[in-house]
Amino acid sequence: MLICGRCHCGNIAFQLRWEPEPAHIPARACTCAFCRKHGGVWTSCPTGTLRVRVQDDDAVHRYAFGTRTAVFHVCSRCGVVPVVTCELDGRTYGVVSVNAFEDVDPALLQRDEVSFDGEGVDDRLARRRRNWIPDVAFSPARS
Repeated sequence: MLICGRCHCGNIAFQLRWEPEPAHIPARACTCAFCRKHGGVWTSCPTGTLRVRVQDDDAVHRYAFGTRTAVFHVCSRCGVVPVVTCELDGRTYGVVSVNAFEDVDPALLQRDEVSFDGEGVDDRLARRRRNWIPDVAFSPARS
């Protein structure tokens, strides 16, 4: 299944190839303060691929907080966060916002709240290696 998504203005867009075809898509509403404040609901496919296209890299703010092990790619034009990445062992892992999906049947989304409070950095990184999209590539911004 190919899932397309983007920020509101289209500056940051993604294509997530979800393999195999999902019976449902887990939609994890993180309970951290940042995700609560902007309504972050994330998903990932550990057997999938993610391609991210940025039109204007100067209009992307990269925000890291807490353990500074994840980077939230915030569109400076419209304020939407469609993608989060983490660098591990020379590889980029990622999750995407289900709120940025386009033309995906909402009935596929299996929403659940998750809390990572008390999770140590090593456990957090191991979880990302297991669960996040392991094949992430950004296409270069246009000049």
